[in-house]
Amino acid sequence: MQKTITPINNTLYLERPYLEIKQIDNILENSQKAFKVWRETKIHERIQVVNKFIDNMISLTDEVKKEICWQIGRPISQCGSELRGFEERSRYMAEVAEECLSDISARNNEEFDNYIFKAPLGVIFIMAPWNYPVMTATNTIVPALLSGNSIILKHSSQTPMCAELISKALQDTGIPEGLFQFIHTTHNVCEKIISDSRVAHVVFTGSVKGGKEIKKYIGQRFINVGLELGGKDPAYVRSDCDLNHAIENLIDGAFFNSGQSCCGIERIYVDKSIFNEFVEGAKSLTEKYILGDPSDIKTNLGPVVRISAANFIRTQVQEALSQGANKVVDENLFPISSEDNCYISPQILTNVNHDMRFMTEETFGPTVGIMSVNNENEAAELMNDSPYGLTASLWTKDLEFSKSFGKKIDTGTFFMNRCDALDPALAWTGVKDTGIGCSLSKLAFDHLTRPQSFHLRKIV
Repeated sequence: MQKTITPINNTLYLERPYLEIKQIDNILENSQKAFKVWRETKIHERIQVVNKFIDNMISLTDEVKKEICWQIGRPISQCGSELRGFEERSRYMAEVAEECLSDISARNNEEFDNYIFKAPLGVIFIMAPWNYPVMTATNTIVPALLSGNSIILKHSSQTPMCAELISKALQDTGIPEGLFQFIHTTHNVCEKIISDSRVAHVVFTGSVKGGKEIKKYIGQRFINVGLELGGKDPAYVRSDCDLNHAIENLIDGAFFNSGQSCCGIERIYVDKSIFNEFVEGAKSLTEKYILGDPSDIKTNLGPVVRISAANFIRTQVQEALSQGANKVVDENLFPISSEDNCYISPQILTNVNHDMRFMTEETFGPTVGIMSVNNENEAAELMNDSPYGLTASLWTKDLEFSKSFGKKIDTGTFFMNRCDALDPALAWTGVKDTGIGCSLSKLAFDHLTRPQSFHLRKIV
């Protein structure tokens, strides 16, 4: 039996039975059958289905907000952003689908009609994370459906209701039976699904360790995989920045969703000439957070997802302190924080360096380290001194410098004067141990289809 413990009060929130192996086999078979029907549909029909799905999902906003709040502890006041992000991304992908999935003409004359057809892959197996349970899942679901694929979704054991609500929103949209299915199951069963020849593509968002396991499960099969894994996203605050704007956005980027964001800010490098002013501003803003019960509309910082995560974060911070780091934020302002619960005081550490795990390994909590740097060369070196590369940001008024500096940074997305945000028209991708593949943008469709060349001679 799968159990979901709410981090709000560490009680059992819901249970779901695991599927039997025979049921999994039926799901795979039904998914393959549905794919054969769906791939024959016209692109305008798929777009209509997806837009209906989006409408249905938005109509479930209150249910989705409640489930996100109780399953992961995000403040209810912030849960609506999940649906807004979902709609923005999904509408964009639907808008560009016809263009992106059109045949590519190679030669068309009296003798030849040659073109490249973008063929759907087949059964897509998606393993979605808990931290942004609707957006991360639908980043793949929407373009996969538009491309003509079928989907099996295995959501995190922390957020099973989100899978069920996605399924509910897809009802009455006109999709064939079996085209979208969700499962609650174990990691061992996931291994069997990934290695099954009926699965054509795998998408996983989670840890680096989990990504390596996925690659191992695929083994000698010649299929592709999309992996979004760890991150330790950096920011460089240049001396010419709008300081208040940088402080406000970077603190939000560090602490939104209790720091449990793939592209959350975990390390900040500040020009030495404005370092003290930046730290004071960051401290002042952080100490205004209201840490508490996320179901209370006044709360803007909730618990982390589970006790084990809270213990990991506290251990990493304590280790840094033992190595010489300094706490900036007064934790007495957050009395709900305790060693026996999931509520963690937001914290800023200074006097940190890259000999500390706190500055090199993913923390995934409401903490951030701030270092002083002498110049942009030192900043770039420190930003790149990481096994990860999802996003990085620069805070400056110099656009041309940003374009030049960004090319020096090993990252999937480079921001200027923004962080922890997505533009669905841009490819969402990473480098190094952050993973492989691409979601969103026009390029996403290329990862969910395969080129099939038609070389047609009309005259013989």
